Amino acid sequence: MNTYVILSCLVAIAACQEAVPIPVAILRQETTGEGANFNHVFESEDGIVVESSGSTGSAGQVNLAGGYSFTDENGNLLEVRYVADEAGFQATGNHLPTVVEAIHPVPAHVVELLRIAEEQRAQGIQFDNQGFRI
Repeated sequence: MNTYVILSCLVAIAACQEAVPIPVAILRQETTGEGANFNHVFESEDGIVVESSGSTGSAGQVNLAGGYSFTDENGNLLEVRYVADEAGFQATGNHLPTVVEAIHPVPAHVVELLRIAEEQRAQGIQFDNQGFRI
């Protein structure tokens, strides 16, 4: 009987133990500049890369630009680029949904029409306000 109690206690203790984090080496960390005007780079051995820079904005605020990348649990490299300035914060990344997509997924036929429109713009094709080709 005592064996079962002791074994149960050991299992309970083992289940409550938190995983010990594995230390990750910092490969590079550089900061240059002062105050609002700076550049910063950080890179760790697990593939995390962070870059940011600051500059003084038109209204005296600090404008930021930069990005970060990391590998997700499926092995995909995810990258986010961002700007924070007079127009607010804007982040972009292939894995991030746009505001419209977050509210309403874009149907496949609309994606194809947008691709065709972008192709036409790249070729210099223009249309007037009534949809006729100029």
